[in-house]
Amino acid sequence: MTANDDTEEQTRARLNRETAKIPWRELQRFFAGGATIAVDPELGLLEVAVQMSLDNAACIARWMAEGQLAKVSDDQARQWLEADALVWSVVIRPWVLVQETDPATA
Repeated sequence: MTANDDTEEQTRARLNRETAKIPWRELQRFFAGGATIAVDPELGLLEVAVQMSLDNAACIARWMAEGQLAKVSDDQARQWLEADALVWSVVIRPWVLVQETDPATA
């Protein structure tokens, strides 16, 4: 294991502890400030958080180009608010990453 691997593993462990389900309504002020990023359900929220934390620009750019990572849209925010949705969330300053929860497990 290299020092880089150790740093990535430490980052992954820390972010895993900081990830939680939260009602979307509690994130409205971050959305209003343009700081919420939607993570496609096909991606792992933790993996995206780790790569953003490590500033992996190539990976982030690829996800954005594929439409798997983008600012939360007004329509999505409205849907989550109306549904009183729970989302998975983790903070990677200055961003708040959010991902829909599986309604069957929420």
